[in-house]
Amino acid sequence: MKRITDELDSPKKQFGTGWISGTLGLFLAVLGFATVLCFCFPQILTVDQARDFYANNIGWIRILLHVVLIAAFLLGITNVILRDQKTLGFVTLLLVLSASLMGGSKASSVLDGSSDLYLGLDFFMLNLILLGAIFIPIERLLKKVDQPILRYEWREDLFYFFVSTLFVQTLTYLSLNPSLTVLAATEWASGIRSAIASQPLWLQFLEIMFLTDLVQYWVHRVFHQIPWLWRFHAVHHSAQAMDWLAGSRMHIAEVILLRAFTTLPMYVMGFAEGPLYAYIFFVYLLSVFIHSNIRIPFGWMRYIIATPRFHHWHHGVEKEAIDVNFAIHFPVIDMVFGTFHLPGNRWPDGYGIHGHPVPKGFWRQFLYPFVRDKTNVDETNAEE
Repeated sequence: MKRITDELDSPKKQFGTGWISGTLGLFLAVLGFATVLCFCFPQILTVDQARDFYANNIGWIRILLHVVLIAAFLLGITNVILRDQKTLGFVTLLLVLSASLMGGSKASSVLDGSSDLYLGLDFFMLNLILLGAIFIPIERLLKKVDQPILRYEWREDLFYFFVSTLFVQTLTYLSLNPSLTVLAATEWASGIRSAIASQPLWLQFLEIMFLTDLVQYWVHRVFHQIPWLWRFHAVHHSAQAMDWLAGSRMHIAEVILLRAFTTLPMYVMGFAEGPLYAYIFFVYLLSVFIHSNIRIPFGWMRYIIATPRFHHWHHGVEKEAIDVNFAIHFPVIDMVFGTFHLPGNRWPDGYGIHGHPVPKGFWRQFLYPFVRDKTNVDETNAEE
């Protein structure tokens, strides 16, 4: 594995060196191999709600998979021919061969029956493809900082992305459980919920945005103010590079707690499914956007809606960036509560936590909130 990551991080990336073909080939090979796994074990590797869609479009999916495997094979061969260090090419060819031996584009389920428990391997791939296709080109065209796609600590953030999407069922269940409990205990309020759901859809969407952001603001702020909660949130702030993948770096405990509270107004108040799902998709893109490496002058709009510069100041390493810009949608909430900070046209000089006390690596960061720092580095954000 180290030889693979060393090659991916190699400074020798110029066109004609075989690095581009090796990297792209490896990506397609992993994508193809994972898709074949989903064909073989759909009951445990695919999201239940998406299986009908796959069944209705199976022909096109198999054709696309066949093209992906062929492309990966050709790119792997190209890397082997051009590159002195041929690790990426050989791994690509090995993955393509393995996928082919498992059936390739003709692979089918090897298990009978269904399962109530599943992992979202398909969800991970679809999210990675969609967000990468949207944000990577935009970041190359409108970049704030000239950094490579595989920038500093990209592996850590990609693994966070993988974990949060792979365990989508578990995280969703734990996050929604408080809302479902409140709903069950407040059946007497069904009339109020019906009235809320009868409002114009656009108004419900704005109400969801505001109420969710108001709850998010205070939960977010509490994570900064209470030391033991800050240690969980510090993992998110440990990212020293910002781009579309950086927002994925969140401790699982924080993901569950944050979603549990912020989803309460969405579900408990009884908003209709249309604006509810529209908001979920909107915040899905916006949360990626505000972490992205994009420099766009938004003018007066920067006071209306959260932008990358607004949220980048929340991640800034400077002292002036401590405990500011907690809102995710509306900067006016920070203005009202005295935590708004957007100085001129400046951006932070760097990102992370002063002194960078959070260790490297997913598992060490997972344990970080539970282990006292032996060097007695203060764990509060205010003193960082």
